[in-house]
Amino acid sequence: MDSIDASLHHFMNKKEWQERFEKVKKEVLMDKRIQSFLKEHPAWNEDTLDRDLMKLYEYKKERENCDFCPGLKRCPNMMKGYQPVIAVENDQLLIRYQSCTLKRQEEERKKQQSLMKSMYIPKEILEATFDSIDQDHKSRLAASNKCLQFAMEANPGKDGKGLYLCGKFGVGKTYMMGAIVNELAARNIPSMIVYVPDFFRELKQSVTDGTVQEKIDYVKKMDVLILDDIGAETISAWIRDDVLGVILQYRMMEKLPTLYTSNYDYDELEEHLSYSQKGGIERLKAKRIMERIRHLTTFVFVDGKNRRESL
Repeated sequence: MDSIDASLHHFMNKKEWQERFEKVKKEVLMDKRIQSFLKEHPAWNEDTLDRDLMKLYEYKKERENCDFCPGLKRCPNMMKGYQPVIAVENDQLLIRYQSCTLKRQEEERKKQQSLMKSMYIPKEILEATFDSIDQDHKSRLAASNKCLQFAMEANPGKDGKGLYLCGKFGVGKTYMMGAIVNELAARNIPSMIVYVPDFFRELKQSVTDGTVQEKIDYVKKMDVLILDDIGAETISAWIRDDVLGVILQYRMMEKLPTLYTSNYDYDELEEHLSYSQKGGIERLKAKRIMERIRHLTTFVFVDGKNRRESL
């Protein structure tokens, strides 16, 4: 027979455990997401939740981590980059994990970079924000406001209007595009920046491995596409008509916004596109490309000092 002290100790532990259990249960039942689940599934209620309480507590704590997300690298969840969802299957309550927005964006970025080397973007651009754009020039401030407006209002599939940022080398055009990408990511809108000279060079090299069409299809279907430094490439009739023309035609028909950065204004870019390595001067074909660009972009001039000279 147990001693009185042993029995009393056992009772105290049981009492302490019961108090803890009730405290956890109270916390769980106060969670708004769990309250919403209980309303949708009346079979589960305060009286029948005891067996699933720890599952719901796990769900509550992990979702709170997501509410105050410190970023993918510092994700405190049991499975980094994944967030829990409550599921019901065969009258059983289950907690399943699905990749969060940041995880999906990271996977998409890796997929993009594995498909195209021209997708490589410097870390500085990937971390760009509108708050970090220098506002030391009236033109840069106006351009930044236009970019922010686009990022906040972009509606791929409904409105295909983009931006055309024109300015001299080093005034921050690409950096502003990086800020747009990050703002769009916060709205769960997929986007990509392609450095045009490398992209066209890569497509020519991809003829041998048969991945040209795959790469063109991937780029043309992106929700928001940014063609960085257009006009810096060596143009050919194939690149202009069968690559750029095809991409822009699809995006125009599907109302997918395309943004550009360039050292050339509209007229200068049209002149550039009219010359090809072997085709001579083809102004009509260049004009067709430019009609799409002019019609579906807002021209934004960016001026100021060369930021790279101060680095």
